[in-house]
Amino acid sequence: MGPQNVRVEERPAFYALAAGGWRDYVTLLHPPYTLWHLSYVAIGAALAPTFELERLAVGLLAFLLALGIGAHALDELNGRPLRTQIPKRVLVALAVASLGAAAAIGVAAAFAWTLWLLPLVALGTFLVPAYCLELFDGRVHGDLWFALGWGAFPVVTGYVGMAETVRLEALLAASFAALLSVAQRLLSTQVRTVRRQVVSLEGSISYSNGREEPVTVETLTRVPELVLRVLTATVTALALALVVARV
Repeated sequence: MGPQNVRVEERPAFYALAAGGWRDYVTLLHPPYTLWHLSYVAIGAALAPTFELERLAVGLLAFLLALGIGAHALDELNGRPLRTQIPKRVLVALAVASLGAAAAIGVAAAFAWTLWLLPLVALGTFLVPAYCLELFDGRVHGDLWFALGWGAFPVVTGYVGMAETVRLEALLAASFAALLSVAQRLLSTQVRTVRRQVVSLEGSISYSNGREEPVTVETLTRVPELVLRVLTATVTALALALVVARV
């Protein structure tokens, strides 16, 4: 079987809406992934010895601004991976405003609750542009940095914002989030590559019963994307269970 010419997928991600207008801004949020990483904040907060819904809400708002909006705006600015039509100046404005607001929330929380939040605010403010814009020749980019910055960091920050210290349970939960984030990145990297870059496929899958199945874009993305959806629901359910147990 010769190569099959295929169009690069119209949807650059399984959660992407049709391009244009307000739909671009929904797509920009990467809704399932934003929910996934906000769940890490909630998990960290719920593991703390004391628990306050107000502190959790502040932490979630800060991370929604920094990761959900700021990081994704910078990511789209760096090569248009989601193929949105959002003007460059709007992406810059979204990134600056959301990161600035998140940092301001973090600093205010630090002076209200614990100064241990200040180095975390500084680290987060550095990591978002450094990772998303691949600064320093991409040294602050890749699987390890994603695991630490998008997995472990939200858990630790959520915990410190609630407990005002770091204890063993926070570090163990951070390692859980880091490892799960590695799995997320491995799966999402494959489907992103197929959806956004593949223009030709060749070959088929032969089964023991004689059936043959051509290799298509769906063949390569169906299972990884299903796993990503399931993992999003799994992490969200865990976060909700822990928070409900503390309320």
